Amino acid sequence: MSKDVSPSLKQRLALELERQVRKNDIKLHTLKQLFWECTLRCNLHCKHCGSDCRTTASFQDMPASDFLRVIDNITPHVDTHKVMIIFTGGEPLMRDDLEQIGFELNKREYPWGIVSNGLFLTPERFKNLLRVGLHSATISLDGMEDDHNWMRGHNKSFAKASEAIHMLANTSSIKFDVVTCVNCRNIYSLEQIKEYLISLGVRHWRLFTIFPVGRAAEHPEFQLSDNDFTKVMKFIEATRNEGKINVSYGCEGFLGKYEGKVRNNFYRCNAGIKVASILADGSISACPSIRYKFNQGNIYKDDFWNVWESRYEPFRNRQWTKNGICADCSMYRYCEGNGMHLHDEDGKLMLCHYHRLTE
Repeated sequence: MSKDVSPSLKQRLALELERQVRKNDIKLHTLKQLFWECTLRCNLHCKHCGSDCRTTASFQDMPASDFLRVIDNITPHVDTHKVMIIFTGGEPLMRDDLEQIGFELNKREYPWGIVSNGLFLTPERFKNLLRVGLHSATISLDGMEDDHNWMRGHNKSFAKASEAIHMLANTSSIKFDVVTCVNCRNIYSLEQIKEYLISLGVRHWRLFTIFPVGRAAEHPEFQLSDNDFTKVMKFIEATRNEGKINVSYGCEGFLGKYEGKVRNNFYRCNAGIKVASILADGSISACPSIRYKFNQGNIYKDDFWNVWESRYEPFRNRQWTKNGICADCSMYRYCEGNGMHLHDEDGKLMLCHYHRLTE
């Protein structure tokens, strides 16, 4: 790794200020986002799916009443208007009671949204979801038609995702973005994807890369080379400077000299600090991408709010990550061992974004 991937003096000063903000956020640990893994069922079979391979789609969906009991447990302790509830999966639109649950959340004055592949987002379903308070949506688009359909394993996936994006772009009352998983096949089409999204009216676009978990671990060939990973950072920086679409890199890891240039904020992993999740089996965790070893309890045995207030030690004190390549890294003070989802069942860091940068 070349020395010139380190942040500049100006960036370091800003990162030092960010460290102080982070310390205060850890102390307060104010809940801002709650993910609900509302189903493990899906209508696609994506090659890069990060779902934990130990769980299967035969697992029963959590009853809505069980989830809403947790919401009612949280409500006395928070400003409901400032806690975003996000339905994820699996594919949330596989549930036929989303409208009912959305109605109940809206009645309790929580904003809520979905992360979807768009395949089942028909105009009628979209209208019904809006009626009960749908506040935000994220739609996945992993390339132009051939690449996207190949990755998603469905020959209508690209068309349906595009229709969903078009509907969202023409609805002023909803916040939405598009996420793209950059891989060895679609990296050469980023400019084309960008222009396509702009033509659909997309204003916010997030890119991320594949991490070796779940089904994605079966395809090591999806991993970008270090040079290609650096090209993605350069593409994002150039696109942001161009100003036609607000593109950013996901919250996956610390990015050295690209900090403040490829995101709207400096790197931080808010898992367990501002972000929690309820998984399909009732487990209480942080980001739903994090391995099961880091679960902090279960809604069927524990009081959610007590767990949020008194546990999450591995998330809020990450000194345990200072080993391996992190042990002597001068960037550790800003990175603190990378994103929690990048640690395997034994706590070992699977990959480091900073060390992937080449220039």
